[in-house]
Order: sequence, then structure tokens, then C-alpha cells
Amino acid sequence: MKVSIKFDAISSPGYEVFIDEMRELEFDTKVAIITNETIAKLHLEGFKKRVRAKELYEVIIKDGEQYKNLNTIEYILSELFKFKLDRKSLLIAFGGGVVGDMSGFAASIYQRGIDFVQVPTTLLAQVDASVGGKTGVNNSFGKNLIGSFHQPRAVYCESEFLKTLNAREFSAGVAEIIKIAVMFDKSFYSWLESAELSRAGDLREAILKSVRIKAKVVAQDEKEAGVRAVLNYGHTFAHIIENETNYSKYLHGEAVAFGMVMANELAVKLGLLSRAEADNIENTLKRFSLPTRYKIQDIERFYEAFFLDKKSSNSKITFILPHNIGGYAIKDDIDEKSIKEILRIFS
Repeated sequence: MKVSIKFDAISSPGYEVFIDEMRELEFDTKVAIITNETIAKLHLEGFKKRVRAKELYEVIIKDGEQYKNLNTIEYILSELFKFKLDRKSLLIAFGGGVVGDMSGFAASIYQRGIDFVQVPTTLLAQVDASVGGKTGVNNSFGKNLIGSFHQPRAVYCESEFLKTLNAREFSAGVAEIIKIAVMFDKSFYSWLESAELSRAGDLREAILKSVRIKAKVVAQDEKEAGVRAVLNYGHTFAHIIENETNYSKYLHGEAVAFGMVMANELAVKLGLLSRAEADNIENTLKRFSLPTRYKIQDIERFYEAFFLDKKSSNSKITFILPHNIGGYAIKDDIDEKSIKEILRIFS
């Protein structure tokens, strides 16, 4: 199975997202595989046997969101220079969302930009992070505030790599699937309510549906000037939670689950979402073993952190909210009092 992404802009050629179709990858150039310590132990040797290149190298980085920073980027770039990669060389991002984001960012700035390919090994990366060309790193001010848009040459989603995911990592990926369904496809969401993603057929269907929706959105809005921002449902809250907890307590998908519940409360207050729908979404998150209630320690600090969100501008906070299940609203006119009333629910 494959999903095509086609852009109108001449500067951004389209590419394919392949689902369980990767055999051998062959490149007529130097190639460096970027991966982390965990994936290297589990899959790297087997994967290298499937890659053909003029010269093949590997760069192994530490595993964890807390290492998604400029120090790690500097290490990756230094290794690439040691390997004497040139502007025709290519990187393979072999790992989860952190590896993909950093590999793509490194590719976008190495010698002013080289190609890269995504081979995501987590569910979260397969259904969301690997598709669309968002790359970047975190800093002390927040998540993904340093980065670029740099589209991959291709994406290969292989379900075989998901077999080594632990239950928590798997659930974190499901959060992104639920996010996509709530925002864009009510029938997909209804299907998820009873789907058994432990079954290979259901899992493949969920990946395919998620990738198709994201591909359509990204093709319409490559640089997030409009509808693509809707994919950040839950993320405005989630990024603050991740920063507050030093990117080490919660997985990204877990923080997104918290964020969706918070966004839903705001949507209920504004009359965009019914209480029954909000409770239904929370129960679906719980069904897939996701946490749903984050305790805010300092409401004022949490509120001020909203202004660092990339979607916010001109001192206005932009929220992505569900408008019933299957629809969305982008709101930048919510008053401070209303926002803080919602934050108090979680304090």
C-alpha cells in the first residue's frame, strides 16, 4: 500500500509513503543512517542489510526527547563531516519521531540541504511525525521552536518494527491516531471506538487511514499557514506539559492525550463540543491506556507559556479545538478569564 503526497509548489516535489512495501533501498550515493541506541540494538544490523549505497555509515544518538536539542544536532553534523558526505549524499532517519525530527533538521542544514528518507519505527512516527516535512529540536523555551520544513524523499512504514514497541510507546502512537480522527473523520473515529489495534489488520487500516488524512492536509498546506495547524489539536497544551516536565516524565503521545482533554474542556465551554462528546473522547483515550488528567502546578506560569506557541501571534493565543467529532475550529479570540477557568479544572 502507498499514499502519494503532491504539492503545488515547484520547490517541493511530491513523494510516496509506503506501508509494508519496503524490500531493499538502493542509492547511488553516500548514505548515513541516523538512529538511536535502542533501535540500533534491536534493528540496525538487519536494516543495514537492506540498504545498498556507494558508502554506508551510521550515526547513533542517545534515546529520549531530552536529547532532542542543538547539542545532538552538532554531534550528528560533526559525524557527517567526518564521513565526508557531500551535497548529493542522503540521510536515513531510522527511529521514532525524535530521530526523524532531528535527522530531517540535520539534512535541511547540512551543506545547505541534502535529501533524507524516513523509516519510522514507532507507531507515533508512522502515523504522524514522519509525514509532512516538519523538522526541529527543542530548547529551554519550548518544543520544536528551532527547525525547518524539509520534505523527505520517501517514507517507509513497516509494521515489523512495531513488534518491539512496549505497550506505553504503542499507546502514545494511538493518541495521534485519535487526534486525526476527532479533527477530520467522524466515521474513522467511530471505527476506532471498537477497533482492536492489537490485530495486524486493524492496525494496518488505522495507519493507512491516518496517513491518508495527513497526506491530504499536508498537500493543501505544506508550511502550516492554514488547515495544517489543525493537526496540532491537543499540542498547544501538550508542549507546555512536556517542557514543564523536562521532556522526561511523559511520552509525546501521552502529553497530547492530556492536551486533547484540556482542549475539549475549552471546546465544551465555548459550545463547540458537547459534554457527552468530550467524555466519549476521554473514554476512548483511556481505552487505549492513555493518561487523561494532568495536574497544573502554577496556572499563571502555564498561561504565559501559551504565548511561546508557534501558532500564536500578535499577543493572541491560538487554540485548535474540536467542533463536534469530525470537525474543527481555530480560535484566537478567547479571553484570559475563560482560559484560566479551564486551567483551574486541572489544578
